[in-house]
Amino acid sequence: MADLIARTPFEGILPLQFGSTTATELDFGAVTSVMPFRGRADEVSEALEKTLGIALPEAGRTSGGDGVRIIWAGMGQYFVLGARPAPLPSAAVTDQTDAWASLKLEGSDARAVLARLVPIDLGPEVFSVGHAARTLLGHMNCILMRPEAARYDIMVFRSMAGSAAHELERAMRMVAARVA
Repeated sequence: MADLIARTPFEGILPLQFGSTTATELDFGAVTSVMPFRGRADEVSEALEKTLGIALPEAGRTSGGDGVRIIWAGMGQYFVLGARPAPLPSAAVTDQTDAWASLKLEGSDARAVLARLVPIDLGPEVFSVGHAARTLLGHMNCILMRPEAARYDIMVFRSMAGSAAHELERAMRMVAARVA
């Protein structure tokens, strides 16, 4: 039988630093998809607030903080990061922990780096702290969050970790070269 070695998605790839921007791997711990059944979102939100202290966020937003966070992940879909929710009979709940790779991109040029890769307006008046978007990172689907003014958290499918790091490295190098 083969001996398997546990590896994180970005092991040996991150961290990266070019200019004022760094990309480092994030470990949210548990990642759980919560999809409330039709007409039951309020019930699910109340249950999560009771057990985790955090309600479901509005579309395009996150709630909570660095320890436990709930993010909007698309129409009728949320991800609970950092905790496993108690059973929710009013929602479809699945463990997604091993399916996603997460990283944080931070620094004064982080927005300029992402502007080369994502097709959404990242201006602070549109995508401010606390926002989340299901978008593209280069050619890959991603979930983009902005927990702080100069920090973006990015989730991609685990199988795309190498491609995401490659795209980010190219953009980081180009932005750092322009600044220099």
